[in-house]
Amino acid sequence: MSPPASPEPKDVPVWDGLLRAFHWSLVVLVMAAIATGLAGGVWMPLHARAGQGIAALLVLRLSWGLWGSRYARFTEFWPAPAGVTAYLSGRWQGLGHNPLGALSVVAVLVLLLFQVGSGLVGNDEIAFTGPWAGAVDEDLSLKLTSWHRWVARVLYAWIGLHLAAIALHSLVKRHPLLRAMWTGRRPGDPAAAAAGVPAWRAGLSLLLAVLAGAVAASPRLLGF
Repeated sequence: MSPPASPEPKDVPVWDGLLRAFHWSLVVLVMAAIATGLAGGVWMPLHARAGQGIAALLVLRLSWGLWGSRYARFTEFWPAPAGVTAYLSGRWQGLGHNPLGALSVVAVLVLLLFQVGSGLVGNDEIAFTGPWAGAVDEDLSLKLTSWHRWVARVLYAWIGLHLAAIALHSLVKRHPLLRAMWTGRRPGDPAAAAAGVPAWRAGLSLLLAVLAGAVAASPRLLGF
């Protein structure tokens, strides 16, 4: 007799609600920033608003990476060379971001932090002056604006690679990544599931995000 088939692993909680809200909100705002930035002209005020919203989301994510749920924390998925090697050789096992996915997360956070910072102090001498442009000298503002445009192309490339990776996992490897990022659950060992965190931590991250968005939009809040 053939041995009985192993039961399918049950879905367990991995990514919490705040992390999922961050993810999908970031998708919307980045797409809005790209569309309005490419359109230019009268769309630049909306481009700035999208950037300020992204600034708030980045503060939310960075703080949640310090005290959020298990798989939201940077200490849980920070991409170490040994982990990348294990993943490429097929030896990595885990519920959260795989090591290559972790590299992707870190890369996009760095790209967006630069884009937000350079946009806030940017000046294209035509249709847009960032709210923090007066905090740096004009030459630096113009240089950062040039870099802002160049790094945008890098961001486009990252988006393309990210979509290709999702397609690979979803269509070839049959890993339901989009469903997992929407529901926060994926098949795995219940012992490795993410536990809940105190509500005050989420409240603190949200408060910091709101403050960051307000300061990004209005330097006067800090006396500038």
